[in-house]
Amino acid sequence: MNVINKIEREQMKTDVPDFGPGDTVNVHSRVVEGGKERTQIYKGIVIGRHGSGINEAFTVRKISNGEGVERTFQIHSPKTAKVEILKRGKVRRAKLTYLRNRVGKAATNLKTREEKSED
Repeated sequence: MNVINKIEREQMKTDVPDFGPGDTVNVHSRVVEGGKERTQIYKGIVIGRHGSGINEAFTVRKISNGEGVERTFQIHSPKTAKVEILKRGKVRRAKLTYLRNRVGKAATNLKTREEKSED
């Protein structure tokens, strides 16, 4: 079992930011079209994280043309280039599935969380 853990630890990214449910993020994902590779940005609200270790993933929801779209990204995948945190959300749940029933600004407006200052 130690061999598997060692191999997984080598594959894990070290530059993953600390984000959670309710945060608005930009996910930069690598897309291969034909022989070319480009970066596509997916902006939305994180509605949940699941898994652990190398299998950790998160789900991002956005409203596109009035329709809710969800996409799941693997944190440690080479296809996920970068995760940028745009806004911190103040929520009281680990999974924000209740946002699926909301329409318009109610689906995207969450309270913002203040960062603790180190004074």
